[in-house]
Amino acid sequence: MISEWVLYVMFYLLSAVFSAFLAYCLYVHHIHQKYDHIPGPPRDSFLLGHTPTFSRAAKSDNLIQDLFLEWADKYGPVYRLNSFHYIVIEVHCPEATKTMLMSPKYLKDPFVYKRLFNLFGKRFLGTGLVTAADHDVWYRQRRIMDPAFSSTYLRSLMGTFNEMSERLMDHLEEIADTKTPAVMHDLVNCVTLDVICKVAFGVDLNFLKQTDSPFQNAVELCLRGMVLDLRDPFFALFPKNWKTVQQIKDAAELLRKTGEKWIQKRKTAIENGEDVPKDILTQILKTAEEEKVNSAKDHEQMLDNFVTFFIAGQETTANQLSFAIMELGRHPEIYKRAKAEVDEILGTKRDISYEDLGKFTYLSQVLKETLRLYPTAPGTNRWLHEDMVINGLKIPGGCSVAFSSYVSQRMDMYFKDPLKFDPERFDVNAPKPYYCYYPFALGPRTCLGQVFSQVMKHTPHKHNCTSLSPSEFLDIQNMQANVCILLDV
Repeated sequence: MISEWVLYVMFYLLSAVFSAFLAYCLYVHHIHQKYDHIPGPPRDSFLLGHTPTFSRAAKSDNLIQDLFLEWADKYGPVYRLNSFHYIVIEVHCPEATKTMLMSPKYLKDPFVYKRLFNLFGKRFLGTGLVTAADHDVWYRQRRIMDPAFSSTYLRSLMGTFNEMSERLMDHLEEIADTKTPAVMHDLVNCVTLDVICKVAFGVDLNFLKQTDSPFQNAVELCLRGMVLDLRDPFFALFPKNWKTVQQIKDAAELLRKTGEKWIQKRKTAIENGEDVPKDILTQILKTAEEEKVNSAKDHEQMLDNFVTFFIAGQETTANQLSFAIMELGRHPEIYKRAKAEVDEILGTKRDISYEDLGKFTYLSQVLKETLRLYPTAPGTNRWLHEDMVINGLKIPGGCSVAFSSYVSQRMDMYFKDPLKFDPERFDVNAPKPYYCYYPFALGPRTCLGQVFSQVMKHTPHKHNCTSLSPSEFLDIQNMQANVCILLDV
């Protein structure tokens, strides 16, 4: 009797599972019918869609963004990608880019950005400035952060930028004296992290002198974890990966605990009437107090933004500097022109003032062209909640729209000879790119730290241009391999 009852239960369970699977397959078929009029590469399978192709690309030595560029050349500036029932429309059409990125009504895709709330189950970027999909939640935080990143406030921090650049050059001189090869990307990583710690939080850790910093290792582990998690949602399920997953979770916890300690220490100092550094953290806490932002939820968001600041600010800035150094080494004529401009503007001055930054016309062109070829944050997503016609194609609402600055900035329909490094594209008299060049995103969600990063990028280049010769640049090896990690996200 019992065995018969068990058989009935198993039969009904299997029937329910089969029915659910069949219903899901019918739903996936419906999605295919809804979007298959949009061109795109053939799916690898009915259910998995293009997921196997992404997995193979991730395991190869090639950049997945180059695959997107190849598809854009083949299928046009609007094409479809499938993964189970999830649809992504890749868009490299300037008009649609302008429409969707410039308007707050198109929210960030929650499927993509909510995955960064946690990192393998440990709170990571939470609902910080990058991941907040709700416009009101984002705007409230942005209002608190904006004063700390204004050009007026950053003007007072130039001394620190110069000090850290001098520290890098002193370290390079020590390396040169011993004729030891230098991995420039590692060194630039250290100095940008030092700048952020000192300028933003008043902490001087001097990573150039540390051989194995737990904090720096945590930042690098979390960056790696983001890539692993976004590429493979099943990564944490395999026992062989559990040790790596735990290390990444520990790294995320270390970053948040460090933020907790630094923020609380500053709050206590302010409450006790002590002299505190006039840095970004002080300005943020001051604005938060004025806005009466002091609940437990607000505190967690402040930690979210602490982590976001290091993850989104340090590596991206270091990558752009590294790529710029690489291209200056490849093009001695560009290097000589940049050096001549620096010599003319600064002469024998050792430090750069904030006013000097606006005079570096050609150096700015070099940095802009670097961002065109090597955008440090190569894409963003928006959720299309309504039907829209893009490039003559009707796109039904209810899908994700992906914009890749890496792809659009390398398409020959927008840039002549796009793989050539040519700063003249950004000459004041050259035609301006029309919504196909957006290394800092566009619209209300444009990068908060844009001014901060440009100050930080100009300052080390003053020292690089005046201290290194083209032959020394050309001794830098394997730079490209070292600085491509974020282009694979």
